[in-house]
Amino acid sequence: MMIFSFLAIIVGLVGPLLAGPVVSDFGETKTGEVVKKIALENKQGMKVEIITYGATIKGIFVPDREGTPGNVVDTANSIEDYEKFNAAASVIGRVANRIKGARFELDGEVFNLTKNSGENCIHGGKPGFDRVVWKLESRDQAAASASVVLSYLSKDGEAGFPGNLLTKVTYSLTDKNELKIQYHATTDRATVVNLTNHAYFNFSGKGTALDHVLWIPSKSYTPAGEGSIPTGEILPLAGTPMDFNEPTRIGARIAQLKPAMNGYDHNFILGEGKGLKLAARLHDPASGRTMEVRTTQPAIQLYSGNHLEYRAVCLETQHYPDSVNHAHFPSTVIRPGQDYHEEAVLRFFVQ
Repeated sequence: MMIFSFLAIIVGLVGPLLAGPVVSDFGETKTGEVVKKIALENKQGMKVEIITYGATIKGIFVPDREGTPGNVVDTANSIEDYEKFNAAASVIGRVANRIKGARFELDGEVFNLTKNSGENCIHGGKPGFDRVVWKLESRDQAAASASVVLSYLSKDGEAGFPGNLLTKVTYSLTDKNELKIQYHATTDRATVVNLTNHAYFNFSGKGTALDHVLWIPSKSYTPAGEGSIPTGEILPLAGTPMDFNEPTRIGARIAQLKPAMNGYDHNFILGEGKGLKLAARLHDPASGRTMEVRTTQPAIQLYSGNHLEYRAVCLETQHYPDSVNHAHFPSTVIRPGQDYHEEAVLRFFVQ
């Protein structure tokens, strides 16, 4: 009786005791690699599930205005489905987005990458970081957060990129209903890195995301030409259907982009700087679910799920597409002795 009383006092003082991140088997890839699932939970009852295939977010479970929890990311229920589903809510690398002609020059040497988007390279080529099994490094339950660290060693020449690149991603779920994503990478040879997460969000859990209301505090963007490759220009957003400086339904002006484009797939400039900056706010009037995005990166890509009939929307914090081929874009080059570090914070609440 005394033991139970003591535990009750402790729980009363510090709140519910959480067991910490729970690891379980999720399945095996076609090549026989075991994929693990890690479940994180905070004191508010918010849950996040991560799988080691692609360092993918399998689920983010947050309540609506009625208090009913629901998964707000597009997901799959088996490793077989994930192997068919490009990108998902996975870590994208070595270089997110596009590289023109699947080639770049660095320190006087030309590197030819795998072509997986016409003549261009997209999302790291083949294999991208979203198509490999990451190593489960550690998991932890701290006082105000639960976290997991995953790593992947991309070997010199993989997909055509130079250098052995060791990448680590840390997912942390805080008691403030924040999902923090921290990226670290080191290399033994000069290379290029641009990491992001490609989560598809739908806060209502059904239909499309076209009625979601989006706000992006950006004044300019990088226009793209054939193959969605940046032209190198930086143009103002004012007066264009891409201007989300006032909260706007994603579907309100999407027809203005047709037939040249089937929807949004644009890079919004946020500005450089080492600290976290507010990058976007996404709100679903139907459920009340809302997400704020903060990032250390200089841009964010809006993709309206054009090939998925708009059922979900992506907000990918990143460096500019094809940066390595545009000297005036923020650099994606890292060298031995440098530590690549970027962060994104997704905060969820109800309005």
